[in-house]
Amino acid sequence: MKKIFAFTLAETLIVMGVIGIVSALTLPNLNSSTGDKEKVAKVKKIYQNLNDAFGRAEAVYGPYSEWHINDNTEQAKTKRTGERLAEFMKLSKDCSNSTNQSCMNNSGYDSNDKIYKFILADGASVAIDSPDSGSPILVDIDGPAKGSFANGKDLFYFELPTGNDSTMGIIPQGYNLSFNDLKGASRNSYGATWIIKYDNADYLKLTDNNGTCQNGTTVTEANPRCK
Repeated sequence: MKKIFAFTLAETLIVMGVIGIVSALTLPNLNSSTGDKEKVAKVKKIYQNLNDAFGRAEAVYGPYSEWHINDNTEQAKTKRTGERLAEFMKLSKDCSNSTNQSCMNNSGYDSNDKIYKFILADGASVAIDSPDSGSPILVDIDGPAKGSFANGKDLFYFELPTGNDSTMGIIPQGYNLSFNDLKGASRNSYGATWIIKYDNADYLKLTDNNGTCQNGTTVTEANPRCK
């Protein structure tokens, strides 16, 4: 007669307990890693789409430096810029310079008639400010209905060209800053630049302005990752 070997109830409970502990330790890191990868992919896609729209708009309407020659107000400038970019992007909603249309998850932007606002087909919100204010483009990758509306987490800043040179197109805010500046106190405001340059969102894992990571490692320009 063959003997049948099996786990006892106590042994089974011990194994299940070990699996539970391992899962509790690893799942948060896996979720964080997945979330960061999605963030990086969204920012890179929006950056590409903005520049594609900008290039196509210049091809139709001429150099960006000449777009606002006849515009005398901030509202007129943002409206012209917003309309020309929006024309070449896939939108689910165009709020233009209208107020309180729920295109942005922030009353300061949503109720400002000097800011051009629209929602992309993928759900992200875009707000275009006046060239007189430094030409910032604010992107909320989570859209108006969710997210924390926090710099570097779901809010990312881009800049339109300044002066007569538009060869660089639209660039992430802080693109010309040094690595020390990018890992400094304002690092979350330069999240788009970090993502475009280094293909990760590890600036969110830094605990100080020296580039110290939560795991104790230190980022460098040669190795800008918390590994």
